[in-house]
Amino acid sequence: MFRTLVFALIMALCAAGTAAAALKVGVSADYPPLIFKEGGRFLGIEADNAKAVGDILAKPITLVEMPFEQLIPALNRGDIDIIMTGMSITAARTEEVTFTEPYMEIGQMAIMSVEKVGTYSKPWSVYKSGVRIGVEPGTTGAAFAKEKLTGAQVVFYDNPDTAFAGLRTGEIDLYIHDAPTSWQLATNSDNSDLISTYKPLTNEQLAWAVRKDDTALAGALNQALTTLKGNGALRYILNRWIPVTVEVR
Repeated sequence: MFRTLVFALIMALCAAGTAAAALKVGVSADYPPLIFKEGGRFLGIEADNAKAVGDILAKPITLVEMPFEQLIPALNRGDIDIIMTGMSITAARTEEVTFTEPYMEIGQMAIMSVEKVGTYSKPWSVYKSGVRIGVEPGTTGAAFAKEKLTGAQVVFYDNPDTAFAGLRTGEIDLYIHDAPTSWQLATNSDNSDLISTYKPLTNEQLAWAVRKDDTALAGALNQALTTLKGNGALRYILNRWIPVTVEVR
């Protein structure tokens, strides 16, 4: 009986240790095809990345959903261990977190009504004085407009759907948002009246983030990323969720 109790206690302690070792990954699941929810399941590039990293590190992964602006504060409080949500590396964020090596490069793109392709399909068209530009507050697209498009009339929209409505009513000429929003246009027939230039206006790198002092986890994630790149798994994941390349000539 004593041995049985000791064995049970040891197993319980091991189970508790395993649970404690689980990595809590923060996501904002409203960013297809990077990370989104469908039927109660997390899907997309980052969901697949998290599973693949967990397999390599031999650690259970728990996805924790919250609004994007809450992710870095939650990370630094210790509520989560990693951010894997299609986050761009920026100077401001680098002051708050440690980024891994990037796993992907994207950029801001200009979306327009198909009726205006003749006027705005060239990359330089966005720089014209007086162009009415839609952006989402707090995004790298908004930062790009503020810094580079000083002659534009900038209109703010809370999300892509309201900006798409602005394009359709002629309230704005162009909507600047990141590449995943443009990729969705290529696969969503509901937006067939809109098109992107598919020519990046900026170069942005996506990476995972950990706390500033968590160098051990950052190193482990970078090693896992090297493995994913080396064995072709990362390329498979990206191709799975970004199946098309669209060009406007």
